[in-house]
Amino acid sequence: MNLTEIHWTAQSGYPILATLQLLPLLAIALILSLRGRAGLYPTAIVLAVAELLLAFDLYRHFDATNPAMQLAEQLPLLPLLAHHTAVDGMSVLFMLLTAVLSLLLVLYAKVRKLADQATFLAMVFAIEASLQGMFVTLNLLWFSLLSAAELLLIAYLLQRWAKAPQDDWAMGRYLQFMGIGLLLLFAGVFMLGWNHANAMDGQWSFDLHDLSLVPVPVEMQSVIFFLLFYGLGIRIPLFPLHGWLPLVAEHGTIAVAGIFLLGLKTGIYGLVRFVLPLLPEAVLRWHDWVVAFALAGIFYAATLALMQTNLRRMLAFAVISHTGLIIIGLFSLSQDAFQGSILLSMTFGTATACLLLMSGFVYRRTHTLLLPRLGGLFGHLPVIGIAFLVAGLSIVGMPGTPGFDAVHLLLEASIHEFGAMVTIAAALGNVVAAAFLLWAFQQAFLAPLAEGMPALEVEPALPMERVIAVILIVILLGTGFHSEPWLELLEHSFDGLTALYDGNGQTGNPALVTH
Repeated sequence: MNLTEIHWTAQSGYPILATLQLLPLLAIALILSLRGRAGLYPTAIVLAVAELLLAFDLYRHFDATNPAMQLAEQLPLLPLLAHHTAVDGMSVLFMLLTAVLSLLLVLYAKVRKLADQATFLAMVFAIEASLQGMFVTLNLLWFSLLSAAELLLIAYLLQRWAKAPQDDWAMGRYLQFMGIGLLLLFAGVFMLGWNHANAMDGQWSFDLHDLSLVPVPVEMQSVIFFLLFYGLGIRIPLFPLHGWLPLVAEHGTIAVAGIFLLGLKTGIYGLVRFVLPLLPEAVLRWHDWVVAFALAGIFYAATLALMQTNLRRMLAFAVISHTGLIIIGLFSLSQDAFQGSILLSMTFGTATACLLLMSGFVYRRTHTLLLPRLGGLFGHLPVIGIAFLVAGLSIVGMPGTPGFDAVHLLLEASIHEFGAMVTIAAALGNVVAAAFLLWAFQQAFLAPLAEGMPALEVEPALPMERVIAVILIVILLGTGFHSEPWLELLEHSFDGLTALYDGNGQTGNPALVTH
């Protein structure tokens, strides 16, 4: 290939998006070459830190005042798989979170001391590479293929390292749901490509810019909308598409899988990046129904969360409940709604990762996650308890946490679009969420052991466990008390999408222009 066919913008001086995707692949090769050697972990940590520094460099070069997609790169491959990448503020935020969580999971690998650590670390970097690719690509087919790769890699993690008594059952349910989701997603993507070919004399394309220039007939939009919405909704997960999560959370007992699946809301990202811009008529036609199901899911999952005795299973229903709040905000279809929903997705991602890691540490120190058998852990594991509490408060949007501004924006948009009743109901659902998360903290860390329960033999936390807990506390409180940079990062990313739903974007989404 002629080098003149490879393009990137001069905004960064080097192909920063390609570097962010390729560095984890380089890490895989280096880690596997160091299998069994003393330098394995230092190399993995250095490479994870390097990826995080690259993500911050991306943030530094990104112009938050410009609503256009930026730092575009193009690499012609096969006609339908042209590698066209660019970012907006939403992409930058997701990529930063991916790098942070990946670094934490590399540190977590040191704590777990799993068999075949080199392969495990290589899997972490492979999933990171697929995620970074998903967050920069403007090609819907690339997004779908990378999504399939990520889900298969996570399936391998569950199959290889999950050791729960019913892990085969959890694995089967995971594969069933994710397989159906991928089939629906690819069917919707195929229909969008076929529509483009039908309008453009047989020229197929899955590029977001190309697809946005070819309107989808109204009679097709609802079909494609539900294919893509359900395909992504299984991953989010949305009620009533959530049946895989409680089983995987309880029996697929490797925190890394849950953190990559739930800490990074790739389903939410896919809705905002592809579904909302390409299918506006269907979104407007069905958004009231989507919000109704989301509202039902908030209370359904919150009620079930209060009935759980297993900490991980309770956290699974907490995720389902809070996802309903994000969807209500997202389908309010306004600037504040988009900004608040994405910021809340980032908050939930970080806080969910924290809760999963802390529950994993509790299990390793006590060998149980049954709430009736836990109690009084704060005296033994104070830093882990503080991290669990801060994460729980972040999810419910307490002042001083990053969820506070996000929930405020989201509810403000909801009351404008759906009125007081829906918004009050959503807010009450958030109160229920506060109840079960604080109850779980009180039960596990503050309350004495239930009468008749044998005393727990609690092993002290390892230094690396305390380091991970402190890092997460600093991230959550730091972004909570200093949220302006993240709000500014997202401020203009949804100008084009907002104009589209305000009726001012009839000729296409101006946010799709790349520089």
